[in-house]
Amino acid sequence: MSQTIKKQYFVMLGVILFLCVSAGTAQAQMSNQEMLETADKARGNYEGIQWEVSMHSKERGREQDRTFLVIAKGYNSLVETLAPGNLKGQKLLMQDRNMWFAKPGLSKPVPISPRQKLMGDAANGDIAATNYGGDYKVVDTEEGKLNNEDCLVLNLQAKDKRATYDRIKYWVSKKRIVGLKAEFYTISGKMFKSAVFEYKNRITLDGKPQEFISKMEITNEIMKDDVTTISYGRPLLKKVSDATFNLNLLTK
Repeated sequence: MSQTIKKQYFVMLGVILFLCVSAGTAQAQMSNQEMLETADKARGNYEGIQWEVSMHSKERGREQDRTFLVIAKGYNSLVETLAPGNLKGQKLLMQDRNMWFAKPGLSKPVPISPRQKLMGDAANGDIAATNYGGDYKVVDTEEGKLNNEDCLVLNLQAKDKRATYDRIKYWVSKKRIVGLKAEFYTISGKMFKSAVFEYKNRITLDGKPQEFISKMEITNEIMKDDVTTISYGRPLLKKVSDATFNLNLLTK
């Protein structure tokens, strides 16, 4: 090997090692809370975004389908049912940890809980933008691995009873900083369902492509054949007016 080739080889090797160390250092410098908040972004927590949701559930042999349009801005979300026809126009509004339901013909919005069942094993709160960073505190962490990805497993506890779940065990990819899996527990510590996540969608932020959720598959822990699949499509960053989340305009 000539001196020139050797020199080029060691320069390239040095660059690769530098990039690997830099990436590892960046992850190491990120706190648990920062990892949680960063993972939230890939699940809808942006300052102005919309996407479409197709939901399919199989529950005790019964199958259902629904389609929604979701508009979100930070912690606020507006979810409108597009199909089936008999449910078209129904809306869910989430402001911080509070949620309301409205539908055509209803005189005023009705307060509901994010924990209430929406369809299959999906709760109302599952369909809105994810705010684990605001709704939960990290109790402890452990090392984990999922689908050959190194993960930090965050054990989360709800800060408020209005959060969708009491406790969550959450696998976050160390490299991509996205949530890969979640296990949901009652306050007594009993797991009742789990979910896995995929990120095949892309959005462009500050000229750079970012991963965005494409699928959430929820499995009932007791009835293993009961599965609810939430598919996400057409994510689009956009300006969203605060009036979109005005409770007084929900039934207009």
